[in-house]
Amino acid sequence: MAIYEYQCDQDGVFEVHLPMGTAPQSVNCTECGGPARRVISIPMVRRGTRTAVFGAIDHAERSRFEPEVVTSLPASGARRRTPMAPLTPTLARLPRP
Repeated sequence: MAIYEYQCDQDGVFEVHLPMGTAPQSVNCTECGGPARRVISIPMVRRGTRTAVFGAIDHAERSRFEPEVVTSLPASGARRRTPMAPLTPTLARLPRP
């Protein structure tokens, strides 16, 4: 479901939940029942705190002109094997990667 915004001349902006791509250009206002036209708004794709978002935007802007150069791989610590289920006798004869 997507959230679409509509604006009524009398009551202002309100939201309608509809399946994505099915929003008509106009609907009836939820308050007065009059016609309301669809308005295009900024999508809300932001996650995290406001400080983190602005920090990421500033970092991206700085890296446009001064890209960070990586000289070595980051330390990842000891590698652990992924636990596996015990092999059945039929599968035990197959080659292992």
